Formats: sequence, structure tokens, C-alpha cells
Amino acid sequence: MANENVIEMINVTKRFGDFVANDKINLELRKGEIHALLGENGAGKSTLMNILSGLLEPTEGEVHVNGKLEKIDSPSKAANLGIGMVHQHFMLVDAFTVTENIILGSETTKGFALDLKTARQKIVELSEKYGLAVEPDATVRDISVGQQQRVEILKTLYRGADILIFDEPTAVLTPAEILELMQIMRNLIKEGKSIILITHKLDEIRAVADRITVIRRGVSIETVELGDKTNQELAEMMVGRSVSFVTEKKKAEPKEVVLDIDDIKVKESRGALAVKGLSLQVHAGEIVGVAGIDGNGQTELIKALTGLMKIDSGKVTLKGKNITNQRPRKITEQSVAHVPEDRHRDGLVLEMTVAENMALQTYYKAPLSKFGFLDYNKINRHARELMEEFDVRGAGELVSAASLSGGNQQKAIIAREIDRNPDLLIVSQPTRGLDVGAIEYIHKRLIQARDEGKAVLVVSFELDEILNVSDRIVVIHDGKIQGEVSPETTNKQELGILMVGGKINE
Repeated sequence: MANENVIEMINVTKRFGDFVANDKINLELRKGEIHALLGENGAGKSTLMNILSGLLEPTEGEVHVNGKLEKIDSPSKAANLGIGMVHQHFMLVDAFTVTENIILGSETTKGFALDLKTARQKIVELSEKYGLAVEPDATVRDISVGQQQRVEILKTLYRGADILIFDEPTAVLTPAEILELMQIMRNLIKEGKSIILITHKLDEIRAVADRITVIRRGVSIETVELGDKTNQELAEMMVGRSVSFVTEKKKAEPKEVVLDIDDIKVKESRGALAVKGLSLQVHAGEIVGVAGIDGNGQTELIKALTGLMKIDSGKVTLKGKNITNQRPRKITEQSVAHVPEDRHRDGLVLEMTVAENMALQTYYKAPLSKFGFLDYNKINRHARELMEEFDVRGAGELVSAASLSGGNQQKAIIAREIDRNPDLLIVSQPTRGLDVGAIEYIHKRLIQARDEGKAVLVVSFELDEILNVSDRIVVIHDGKIQGEVSPETTNKQELGILMVGGKINE
């Protein structure tokens, strides 16, 4: 019974034109197991799962569900077979309540009327059974990201899913929410569900997975029991070479102050103060890491520095010049680069080509335009060079930014911003959703920027990242700096105490 396969994917191939995203991949999911699908960004993991969940049809190969060959040609067919996918980018309607979102598309009716009462009752029962605490009557736009994810999970359970696919489920969660999600997964397995977990976070796999299938560049390399595999071994299987988790760097040699933030206050969108009198200096030739739990003013701080939000009081100077409340373009033209936390909303125009996206900051200047006309040959060549230098993988510079995998979108944005050779580089969540190989590369580039004398400000929820790249770490709590520590002498526990507003004894 234990080894009964609920899913068998046999020699599944998916081509997009000449591009082979999946090349004869084999995958088996046993009943009651958490099976991790591990691979670099763009390795073909999401494509494979989109085939299983009915969003794409395979070019070749077979999919068996519960021992029977099936043609899964739509998400509703997948749902009928008990397969549900929790997507990385949630598919929720902001203005609807939690209950309305969960029943959308499979509504319970009484006669012609929507039977919300029965639906709500069923949702409450499901959420209690699986430990998925949600507020059924809350509007989706008012709940946290972690709660939105629970709504997505409940959506699949409401439709009767026994096989759940989680696509990068922790990319947008805080450390506490990640622990909750791991517990939810264990609860699901206890109740007889089976889970495929797409991820490239090795610690998470270690925490919950039973077996792992590694995909590299569209090919399934091998399936292994987790057993005693080290993170190093898993990383090597994934990227095909040895990977360093700690970036080599020499000691920083900070020079003059580039960014001086003096007692600034910033209101969030609803009018409450989010940044409450924050002061910080960043020097040329150093990386200052900002750690903190999401929602403590980091987003508003970065938006205020880059001209996207108004500063209510206080002052920001750049190399001695006051840039408080200047327009975003004026700030970027004074040699400030910005990698935003939400790459889809603020970092890219998804419908435009990769080449156009890489020219977004510089298209109106020579050499990319002449007498007000864009020179597309130069724009495209410039993008090809950057894609090669920053290892942005995709079907070339003329495809839409939307068609790149998340990690490659991130590399494209970082390429665009570092290429402008800024004095100040502001980077928010630099490696959110990236695999170990890409993380290693981006950390190297940030340290290289520092070594070239740039001032670098990094905001990240990943404590490993903050500890790895920073020369100084400041912890932000409730809109203020709670403390400053040195990465050589601090640890995660100490950072955690500061992050929740505690004090550490010097």
C-alpha cells in the first residue's frame, strides 16, 4: 500500500517551438508522501507541473493518475481527477471575501441563489481539519500574504483535491509563516493527501520531503530518498557543479558617506506612520544589510528613498545633495539604482521584451536612442550582452519578460541596474525565489559592486543572505532602527530578538 503511485509521469516532453522545456521527464508520486521537485530557475519544474495541473498539454509522453492513463487537457479535468495546484503568484480576486474566492468557479447553489451559508460552513470545517486558520468573511486585500496562501490551499481542498502541487510556496512568506506552512503540509499528509513541492530551498526540503526528484535543464537527473543527503550534495545535483554557500569577500574599506538618511518619517498608504524617525548612513565601499520582519517599514523606507513615496519629515541626502521627495527619474539620474522587492509590479513591464525591459532606465539617452528615436539594434545587442554576462536564461532577448522564469526575471533586473554603474545600489529582496546557483552569483555581483566603491543597501527577509553579504547589519522594527550589529559577531538568534523589538546586551 505504501508504495502505491498516485501519479506517474512517463517520458514527458514539452516543446515551445524549438525550445525544449521538458525532455523525457519521469516522475512518480506515492500516496501519502511529500515529493520535492528540485531544480534551478528555468529548469522546467513549473512547466512540468502545469502539464500535471492541466494548464499545458505535453508534446509527448504519458500521465497516469491512480494507475490509469489520463489526458489532462484542462484545469477542471485535473480538478476532477483530484489534482490541485497552489500557484506561486496567487490567483485571488482582491475585492472578494475569502469565502467568495474559495468557491469561485465551483459555487454551491440553492435553486438559482448562491448558497454562501453552506459553502462557508464547509470552509470552516476544512480549515479546522487541516489547521488552516482563515477568516471566511475577510476581504482578500485585507489579509496577509501567508493567509492568502492558505486561501489558495483551501481552494484546492474545497474542490476535492487529494494530490496537491505547491509551486515555490515559501517565496513570499516570513520565517514564522514558513514554519506554519510546513505544519500544514504535514497535516495534509496525515489526512491521506499526497504533495509535490516545487522548491529550491534546501532547508525546507530537509524539513518535510520524503523523496526528491532533481531536474536540470529540462531533464530529470535522478530520484533519491532524502535520507542523509547533505545540502552540499543536493545543491551539486541541482546545478551540476559544486556551489559555495558563503561568498568569499575581503574586509570592506568604507569611504565617504554616499547616502545619509536623517530622521525621516513616511506614512503608509492608509495614512499611518510606517517609518518613524529613521536615521542611517551608507558609505561608498560597504554593504549595509537591513533585516526585519515584513511589514516593519522596510517597503516604505525603500520607496521613500527612490521617490516612489512621499517623505513627511526629515531629510535624505545623496553625496551631500538633498534628494528628499524628488521624482523617481531625477533620483535615478543622480546615479541611484533600485532593484524593487516586487519584480512583477515594480521591476518589469511583463508584456514588453526582455531587451526593452533592460533599456527601461536608459532608453532615452545615447547610445540607445538618437535624436529622440530608439535604436533597436543597439537595444537588442545591449540586452544580449547583459543576458550573457548575468546568465539570464530564456529563449533570447526578444521574448516577453513574462515568459522568463522568476529567477531569470530577477537576474535581468539586477543586470539592468548594476550595468548603469550607480554610486548607490538599493536592492530589496535580491534573491527572492532564486536557486542556490543564482544566489551565489548575485551575492558575488553585490560584493563586486561594493569592491568597486559603490554604496550598497540590501533589504532582505532571508537572514542567511543578510549575514552573508553585509558589512554592517541594521535591524528595523516598527519603523525604527532597533539595533546595529556586525555579521562577524552576531547570529540568527540575536537578529531574531532585535526583529521582534527586543534588546541585546552589548
